[in-house]
Amino acid sequence: MNASYKNECNIETSDTSNRVLFEVMPVPKALALLAIPTIISQLITLVYNLADAYFVGRTGNTYMIAAVSLVYPLFSMTAALSNLFGVGGSSLISRLLGMKQEEQARRVCVFSLYAEIGVSLLFSLMCLCFINPLLDILGASPESREYAKQYMVLVVVLGTVPTTLSTTMAHLLRSVGYAKNASFGLSMGAVFNIILDPLFMFVLLPQGQEVIGAALATLISNVIAAIYFVFMMGVLQKKTILSLSPKVGMPEKANIGAILSVGLPSALTALLYDMTNVFLNALMAGHGDHQLAALGIVLKAERLPLNVGMGLCHGMLPLVAYNYSAQNKRRMSEVIQTTRMVGVAISGFSILLYEIFAGSIIAIFINSLTGDFADVTATISYGITFLRRRCLAAPFAFMNFHITYSLQAIGDGKNTLFLAALRQCILYIPIIFLMNSLLGANGLVWTQTVTDIITLVIAFFVFQKAVNRI
Repeated sequence: MNASYKNECNIETSDTSNRVLFEVMPVPKALALLAIPTIISQLITLVYNLADAYFVGRTGNTYMIAAVSLVYPLFSMTAALSNLFGVGGSSLISRLLGMKQEEQARRVCVFSLYAEIGVSLLFSLMCLCFINPLLDILGASPESREYAKQYMVLVVVLGTVPTTLSTTMAHLLRSVGYAKNASFGLSMGAVFNIILDPLFMFVLLPQGQEVIGAALATLISNVIAAIYFVFMMGVLQKKTILSLSPKVGMPEKANIGAILSVGLPSALTALLYDMTNVFLNALMAGHGDHQLAALGIVLKAERLPLNVGMGLCHGMLPLVAYNYSAQNKRRMSEVIQTTRMVGVAISGFSILLYEIFAGSIIAIFINSLTGDFADVTATISYGITFLRRRCLAAPFAFMNFHITYSLQAIGDGKNTLFLAALRQCILYIPIIFLMNSLLGANGLVWTQTVTDIITLVIAFFVFQKAVNRI
């Protein structure tokens, strides 16, 4: 018996429980097993993403808050890089496992991992070379510019590789059913960030360097998470198709194309979302630092239903992809419908919470007892108004995400790309400028809801056509 055959036998034996999850377990239970750990990690990651804003907000310094808000869309672009080979690779791996092509799945895993590292390094280098023009585009004012530069160097230039590496490996773990391990790694990084933020900001570094402290905490936390994932991949490669070794070889050209056909639209969706937020921030900066700081707080606070929805979709994707390739269309449809109902219900409930507790939520992110009283009061006032309007987009945004992830799961990159371009370029950017011209800062806040409603109408027909075709 040769080594390759033995290895495949070990994989078959060790992953029997995961195949039960993908093939025969009741859909609500299977979805819960994959989605709940992912949702928990998404929520903890959300707290981690909000940690910098929260602790910087404790300073009461509007310019520090504005600086972190300005850089946040650029930092969020690392999610787009992770989607390129994380979502693209994991979707294909689940489909290959559904077709019982374990060796190709292993090669796809390794290719996705190292390609992600290469792209991330290139992104970091470009941000370093063009840091000053980027700050101009982001709308940094003279007062917030230095703070924004400090944050960008540590979190984006130095932090992109460990950040994308962690997220990509989490996607790959989920593709073979190890959602709990993926969620633990992401959650661990988030917990470290929450602990290190106040330590660096208020204990180790002197007053005035709070932004540097927050950035260092984020960087170190992401490095710790990346180390965990490398270790976990090393352990699991002994009993799954996951691998860290380049020696397994390259996947077939058709499979590289399949990775990119899903990964590129997924990356573009996230990238365009963050790019449009850059436009949104830049236009809002023209109305004043108070409005910009308030928008930055709102863009973070509104992430609760979006992150839960993303967690649901991440849990759904491998189930849909596997059953699509295994020709179990009935189970695939049940997974899609179950996810949709749960996500819409959560989004609707979140609107109620935001409308009732908008003031309390905004107050979490800015300390009214420190800093200039007039500045803080103005920022809170704008934040309450902005949050109550922006939150109305939640169910429409979830449905658009849900349709996009469903298309990604079946390998339909063409329609995913079309919907991404439609939502963020063809519709959103013109609507931003139009609403700003007509209604000013208040108009900018309504743009997401208007765009998501229009996109959803079109996306629904695109999705129905794709489903009918298969």
